[in-house]
Amino acid sequence: MKKERLKVKFAVYLIPRDGNKVLLSLRKNTGWMDGNYSLVAGHVEAFETAEDAMIREAFEEAGIKVAAENLKFVHVLQRLKDDPDDSYIDIFFESEKWDGEITNAEPEKCGGLDWFDIDNLPDNILPYIKEVLEMSQNSVYFSSRRSEA
Repeated sequence: MKKERLKVKFAVYLIPRDGNKVLLSLRKNTGWMDGNYSLVAGHVEAFETAEDAMIREAFEEAGIKVAAENLKFVHVLQRLKDDPDDSYIDIFFESEKWDGEITNAEPEKCGGLDWFDIDNLPDNILPYIKEVLEMSQNSVYFSSRRSEA
């Protein structure tokens, strides 16, 4: 019996940092986990590098320009779901430097961009985002989880 290879989706996430504060994005009107905080993030498109996707998403969602040299890789998360066609590889980058003022550039999909102390995150944060933020603080570079989200 031939085994089926896993087909995964590929997403990137940005952790903008200002000292001990991180920028979170409140999901709205997306149809998935609305009302919960996540990060500036998005899917990697065909023929796009992870860095290029992150630069594009940072501008599309937060109105900021992040140079590739200011993206620091901090974590890879493998999210396995019950539906194997809905599994993800997520790459997380951190940046302390960008050009432009942070603004909610997608108000139809984002209820706001808010700064939170890394040690006092909101209760309505996506669980895997909270886990990755904690792991990245401790230089843990890879994790995997089975989840609905």
